[in-house]
Amino acid sequence: MARNKTDFLLEGMTIEAVAAEGNALFHTPEGAVVFVEGGVPGDVVDVRVYKKKKNYMEGRIVAITKPSDDRQEPFCEHFGICGGCKWQQLPYELQLAAKQQQVYDQLVRIGHLEIPEISPILGSEKTRYYRNKLEFSFSSKRWILDTENPETLSEQEKYGLGFHVGKFFDKVLDIKKCHLQEEPCNAIRLFIKKYALDNGLSFYDIRNNEGFLRNMFVRTTEDGQVMLILIFGYEDAKVRKAMLDAIKKAFPQITSLYYVINTKLNDSINDQDCILYSGVDAIYEKMENLRFRIGPKSFYQTNSPQAYRLYSVARDFAALTGNETVYDLYTGTGTIAQFVSGKAKKVVGIEYVPEAIEDAKANTKANGIDNCIFFAGDMKDVLNKQFIATHGRPDVIILDPPRAGIHPDVAKVIMDAAPERMVYVSCNPASQARDLAIFAEKYEITAVQPVDMFPHTHHVENVCALRLK
Repeated sequence: MARNKTDFLLEGMTIEAVAAEGNALFHTPEGAVVFVEGGVPGDVVDVRVYKKKKNYMEGRIVAITKPSDDRQEPFCEHFGICGGCKWQQLPYELQLAAKQQQVYDQLVRIGHLEIPEISPILGSEKTRYYRNKLEFSFSSKRWILDTENPETLSEQEKYGLGFHVGKFFDKVLDIKKCHLQEEPCNAIRLFIKKYALDNGLSFYDIRNNEGFLRNMFVRTTEDGQVMLILIFGYEDAKVRKAMLDAIKKAFPQITSLYYVINTKLNDSINDQDCILYSGVDAIYEKMENLRFRIGPKSFYQTNSPQAYRLYSVARDFAALTGNETVYDLYTGTGTIAQFVSGKAKKVVGIEYVPEAIEDAKANTKANGIDNCIFFAGDMKDVLNKQFIATHGRPDVIILDPPRAGIHPDVAKVIMDAAPERMVYVSCNPASQARDLAIFAEKYEITAVQPVDMFPHTHHVENVCALRLK
């Protein structure tokens, strides 16, 4: 085997375990650790090493000479190119075991935290068609497959509507069928693409910021409501109206049809006007006796049944008696706040996105809840000593921050407030472990519960209960 610093072949290696960030690992005969994508424990593989560091190497599987007995056939034709569902080759029980291990590794092995025994991860009943929201991108320069000859493709044949390919911001994989969301998601996307091609409409060129069709969102609910948001790169009222009318006619089941004119350089619509073209202005998801309004910009957990289980864990960990003042930090549209409100005296929710807070207020009013109040603003600016003096010292704090975790200033205010109990909900056990290490000065971790929100990915939610020492 020929070797140089960053490019050599390792033959006949046996994958030993699933590792962090969705990778797998094995050891070389010399004992070096090598990380690869797509391996299943028990696979015998040939690996091309492309990165060599002091303590590890990274490689790419170039051949599977003997598949693991556990390896299963991926169910999606786009597997391996599309950036999602990278664990299709792993049986679901192995996915859950790897996520459970990931939580342990981040909290104990890396974070050096003292924790009780981790409860078995709560797996998702749905492992396909579990998402209630998907975003697709239009591209005038789609990802060309290895089986295609770009020289023989027409310009329109290079158009695509689908997902961005990992590590290539300007390339979109044209999706034939996605297994993440129930119909009519696929049917709507395929209809829109065909209509656009048949009518000569331009797809977006992200490098030059030009093109008529830019993005689309499909949102659905458990009881079959559908919201479609179509984003255009510029306004052409006649052409836009004709397209929206065609969609409306083809899919009368669309509950809420919106459009956006986005001429910015980025795809975010949070600062854009979402214009209702037809139908109602929102769809609604139910959870126990609560009803949550979901508008075009609303945040709502993308796996609705698992969201219920996640919030149930958070409510149980809060151990409310009805006499507590609860702060729900990073409240989003106030789902957790309202979910626990029936067992609290008062709930105070804080969230960065003003539109989400408006949804939270509308939801509490519609649900007849009168003990929740909500505030919009940057957490580190809103949550301070004066705010706590005004609204009352929290007996319980529930945290559900973004992947980056909480700001050090927020952690300091929380420590000074010293609530009796905390519940930390996280989509990133690594940042969660970092934050828990700060709280360890005053708090002990009393329970840990992982929840799988995203089958066939390495992502995992984790809930920790904390008690003041």
